[in-house]
Amino acid sequence: ATPPNATPASPAQPLPGLLGRLGLNFGVLRFSRRALTLVWSTNRQLTVLLTLLTLAAGMLPAAAAWIGKLVIDAIVAQMAVGTAGGSPNYVPVLELVVAEAGIIGLLGAAQRGIAACQSLLRAQLGQRVNEMILEKALTLDLTQFEDAEFYDKLTRARREASSRPLSLVMRNFSLFQQLVALFSFSVLLAGFSPWAMALLVLAGLPAFVAETKFSGDAFRLFRMRAPESRLQLYLETVLAREDNAKEVQLFQLGPMLLGRYKAIFAKIYGEDRALTMRRETWGLSLTLFSTAALYSAYGWIAVTAVKGGISLGEMTMYLMLFKQGQAAVAASLASIGGMYEDNLYLSNLYEFLEQAPVFQSGDAPRGPDPADGVRFDAVSFSYPGAREPALSAINLHIRPGESLALVGENGAGKSTLIKLLCGLYQPSSGRILLHGLDVRDWERDALRRQIAVIFQDFNRYQFTVGENIGAGDIEGYADERRWEESARKGMALPFIRTLERGFGTQLGSWFKGGKELSTGQWQKVALSRAFMRTSADVLVLDEPTASMDAAAEAELFAYFREHTVGRISILISHRFSTVRQADRIAVLEHGRIIEYGTHAELLQANGEYARLFNLQALGYR
Repeated sequence: ATPPNATPASPAQPLPGLLGRLGLNFGVLRFSRRALTLVWSTNRQLTVLLTLLTLAAGMLPAAAAWIGKLVIDAIVAQMAVGTAGGSPNYVPVLELVVAEAGIIGLLGAAQRGIAACQSLLRAQLGQRVNEMILEKALTLDLTQFEDAEFYDKLTRARREASSRPLSLVMRNFSLFQQLVALFSFSVLLAGFSPWAMALLVLAGLPAFVAETKFSGDAFRLFRMRAPESRLQLYLETVLAREDNAKEVQLFQLGPMLLGRYKAIFAKIYGEDRALTMRRETWGLSLTLFSTAALYSAYGWIAVTAVKGGISLGEMTMYLMLFKQGQAAVAASLASIGGMYEDNLYLSNLYEFLEQAPVFQSGDAPRGPDPADGVRFDAVSFSYPGAREPALSAINLHIRPGESLALVGENGAGKSTLIKLLCGLYQPSSGRILLHGLDVRDWERDALRRQIAVIFQDFNRYQFTVGENIGAGDIEGYADERRWEESARKGMALPFIRTLERGFGTQLGSWFKGGKELSTGQWQKVALSRAFMRTSADVLVLDEPTASMDAAAEAELFAYFREHTVGRISILISHRFSTVRQADRIAVLEHGRIIEYGTHAELLQANGEYARLFNLQALGYR
């Protein structure tokens, strides 16, 4: 849900009338100013240099055409002198030729300079936009990452928007260059006829309208197919990633998944092919129209020269100006059409960047009563779109120094309870208090520093061993002494010492020299990561021993009891040999606490806990 004060960017509604019927929507051009501001803030020196070079590139062609006219007229004049029996003077002609060569050289230098500025800006701006997307992602809530529509927005933003700001700015500069050129051409063409310039502009308009309409159609296809593109990318991942390969090969899923991948491409290609055929058919027709207009102007200028209305040099200049002018008009209209298309795609970027977090955090750095521990007060929670609540009327109080075990079948709500405590979700009703303060009133980072968690689906970072452990506390990320102490608590130190480079060993298989660990070893690394956060008052372990043998589990909980004195510890586990060591045990079923007490009390009550305990104990008899 978007907060009431949020104003997400989206393409403006199509304009009424003819433009609306054509599918054009120039309201999206509002992003041009933002793109220019973005480029200016990325590198001001390059932007200024690009502006000056663009101005020069726009004015120099007209100057070259004018000097070309002077060259031809000078040649004709000297030929007349020679024909009359005089001695031709070659110096004025050569001076004009040298001047034209100098202008062409400057034009080439300006064009090279523009290309260099574009190349440098492309690298800097692409990085800047990707950083903006990732920085925004860091501010958003877990519920947004679990929303398919959010992923569609993220996919659209990342696929095109990282290159579109520079493309839009380059088109702005290109338009500026062509307009400068057209202005200079019009000054010279006015000597022939004011209608010549009008003919140039009118000849290019039909192609511009058609191209812009097809750009809009392509954009609408792009927006609609975001889910298919995401599915295709996911299928690539499943087919080509090492952690999926064993199941894909064992269950012979490859041909079926590849078939789905091909079917998505066939659907996308069919839509693109239909659009391409329509676009190019109209483009050919309108190009022929523009060509007819150009050669009509050629004939007009040639007839005028034959009648003696203009000199040979003027005829050559006007023909060159008309040809270059038509190219400039076409380039200007193409730039405007491209700007329209780039603005459409930029709406995806700003639609994503203007998203606000679903939940607003407070600003309190601490709670008023640390001795109060953690309280769940009539807490209920429902996932978006779910028919049944994940948690209903949960009441718990855990004091400092106490340990609580959460027991229940998969889907009972155990992990959801922890995510609520961490502020990753917020209750639909009720309150969660830490140190006597509602978690919604805590400053977000301050709250998370109070809690150390290892989730069942912990991350396996493709970093070194030390960095994997150090990730548990960003303030001690590179502290090797703390790595070792945390690894000792997490039972990882013995096997780390057997590695060739110890804590400097690269883990995973994505990078050269990486070592893949067993599942149990990865779990010990994740446990060590949780122990890094020594300042946390709450330690949460979600299935911490699922991949460990019985001896490792017993040793772990000896350490666990030793190093959580005075702190709150919450344990989620299906192993009752682990659960029974907790001070209190809560049994969850369908999002509700159905039993609560010590191990002995719950066995004596002979309820669900006793049934589950006896079922597991039966397997060891």
